[in-house]
Amino acid sequence: MTLDTTARAGEGSRGLASSSTRFHERDLARRRRPWRRVAVAVAAVVVTGAVVWLLGWSTVFGVRHVEVRGVDGAEQEAVLALVQVPEGTPLARVDTQAVAQRVRSRVSVAEVAVERSWPSTVRVEVVARTPAIVVRNPQGQLEVVDATGVAFGVVKKAPAGIPVVTATGSKGTTREALQASLALLEALPDDLANTVSAVRVSSADLITFTLGKRTVVWGGGEAAERKVAILQALLTTKAKTIAVSAPDTPVTR
Repeated sequence: MTLDTTARAGEGSRGLASSSTRFHERDLARRRRPWRRVAVAVAAVVVTGAVVWLLGWSTVFGVRHVEVRGVDGAEQEAVLALVQVPEGTPLARVDTQAVAQRVRSRVSVAEVAVERSWPSTVRVEVVARTPAIVVRNPQGQLEVVDATGVAFGVVKKAPAGIPVVTATGSKGTTREALQASLALLEALPDDLANTVSAVRVSSADLITFTLGKRTVVWGGGEAAERKVAILQALLTTKAKTIAVSAPDTPVTR
């Protein structure tokens, strides 16, 4: 009986010692926990700072190439000159909107998109204007005009298949006048368009053209479909001049 009691007392002592050790370890863990959190936070700040510096200030991810797509030759070189991003500029700090605005200032550019291509390339996607008509201006130059009425260049010879219109004065070269000319050419059916030999633009409200041996006073670009219908009806007459500028009251002579 005495030995059993003694053994139990020994086990109790060891149990108390073990519990005391666990309590001590837990207490130490609780004390260390805030320091661990501080260490993790400091490490996160350091890593974030390093990444920010690496991307935004160092030349590791600096601009090495500028890629211009959508145009080539002299036009590509002209666009490239407008990008104006010094080599080595951190790619993350390139102002893509400012680059796009500079490129868009070139009149031959219809649309532009600028993007970063990691690790070191600025990519510029360009949509160039394409000629819809050619305008012979009062100075005798041939100006190419796109489908929105914007004149964007001078050529020595009209591109094949592009209609040529003649501006009889400065008012005939405005964007509104050119848009009216485009509306006319788009409205004419092929059988009529193929017999048009000359289109003269005096202003946005006064366009005339020669149809075979007849002169047609078209007026402005409004009510184009109605004007075409009236013109086709009046072509059955022997009139040498047909005015459909006021489609409700057409005139023949």
